[in-house]
Amino acid sequence: MKVLLSAAFVLCWSSGFIGAKLGAGSADAVTILMWRFLPLALVLAVVAATLTRGAWRGLTLRDLLRQAAVGALSQSGYLLTVYYAIQLGVSSGTTALIDGTQPLVAGALAGPLLHQYVSARQWLGLCLGVTGVAIVTLADAGAAEGVVPWAYGIPFLGMLSLVAATFLEGRSRTPVAPSVAMTVHCATSAVVFTALAAASGAALPPAEPSFWLAISWLVVLATFGGYGLYWLVLRRSGVTAVNTLMFLMAPVTAIWGALMFGEPFGAQTAVGLAVGLAAVVIVRSDGANGRTKECSRAAVH
Repeated sequence: MKVLLSAAFVLCWSSGFIGAKLGAGSADAVTILMWRFLPLALVLAVVAATLTRGAWRGLTLRDLLRQAAVGALSQSGYLLTVYYAIQLGVSSGTTALIDGTQPLVAGALAGPLLHQYVSARQWLGLCLGVTGVAIVTLADAGAAEGVVPWAYGIPFLGMLSLVAATFLEGRSRTPVAPSVAMTVHCATSAVVFTALAAASGAALPPAEPSFWLAISWLVVLATFGGYGLYWLVLRRSGVTAVNTLMFLMAPVTAIWGALMFGEPFGAQTAVGLAVGLAAVVIVRSDGANGRTKECSRAAVH
């Protein structure tokens, strides 16, 4: 079950970069994000008022505000930087690769912030994973044309935003059902992106079918699949385990982008993929030794 959940998480999360690429040719980043979250938030609000009302009982205003902050960081801040980078011409694979530096940052902060145990073997796997990410990033960046250098720094801001959301959630002591968290996060993002789109005059959606195909792709695969599975795997396995899987997003997205959009994929990218897979094996193989100490203070309520 854990293997299937991990595989589904990797594929669905990677699909978000592909969906952003699908919509980039027909609309601005804030337009795509507004129409991704506005209808979704309305549907989730109806579900919350009818089918999942019991999950909201006992939650205080402070609990909801914390979830709103988590949503603003993990969805609004993270996705805006990813979409903006792709809009500037950074490939979907490269964006995912830059985002792949997240595990090292999260692993470095897990000890002082969450008091989680990170073994020497896990650190080896994390560092090996970063090496694989660097290999593929250099390959993709070298093949790109017409992209301003500072555009490659934008996904790093999104990575830091997601790391901050992970630890903010991890410090919470109040149990919050996944359905509640998803609803609050999506409602927060809907408000943020609608305000940004309206302020920039980009709220009107284009009529191109490709735009609505991208929206449907992002809602079903990236939001319900990737984002939902992110928190599920995080709560079951802890920060180090879930962020190790992030090493796989870059090569999977690079392969997917090459097949779907003709983005470059050569021998150097293949080497990076192999190194990333090795990193996951190393960290996962150490799970039996560090599981108890890691999960005791993970983002599980």
